[in-house]
Amino acid sequence: MKGFRLHPLLLSRTSPDASWVHARRPFFVLADVAAAARRKAEGKTISVISPLALEAVRRIDALFDIERAINGQSIEQRRAVRQELSAPLVVDLERWLREQRPKLSRGNDLAKAMDYMLKRWPAFTRFLDDGRICLSNNAVERALRGIALGRKSWLFAGSDRGGQRAAAMYSLIVTAKLNDIDPQAWLADVLARIAEHPAQKIDELLPWNWRPRSLPQTQAA
Repeated sequence: MKGFRLHPLLLSRTSPDASWVHARRPFFVLADVAAAARRKAEGKTISVISPLALEAVRRIDALFDIERAINGQSIEQRRAVRQELSAPLVVDLERWLREQRPKLSRGNDLAKAMDYMLKRWPAFTRFLDDGRICLSNNAVERALRGIALGRKSWLFAGSDRGGQRAAAMYSLIVTAKLNDIDPQAWLADVLARIAEHPAQKIDELLPWNWRPRSLPQTQAA
């Protein structure tokens, strides 16, 4: 899909924290049968496996099964399938969570996992009406990983303006990647050409329109 992409660093500041992967994680920890088996084999203390956590994981995984089946389809198709198949599961999940929550104490880990979802329920259900929304923000986190690692090297942007410029550069680099363009080759070529390039044709240098200049015959040979 061609077009400009804002860097996930900018998107993440305006998006609600409603990743179904994050919501699933604490339930999975409390229901991790495989981990309990490993601890038992190692002679370690076995954590109690919660039947409610197992049920929560089963219900959430059913939604991810639907998403895997419609991955790559159009926005309209994804929304239609979600309305038909996912919406009833989500309604039932909310009902189940609200039925089970009063049975747990406030400090219970399972109660905290349920509260996390219920307090953000409108955000968690937004994907049902918008085929563009993903159930998780894993793609954003993967894109931000390089920035998180880089902080150890550059530490500070220097100023607010420096941070804004860095975000703009991240956005341009990610846009090039999403358009299957080598960011380094694109930036090197654009920076070498932009001073002499007609302002009215600046769109020719955008990643989804860009074509590298032909190499001289001697270099091409």
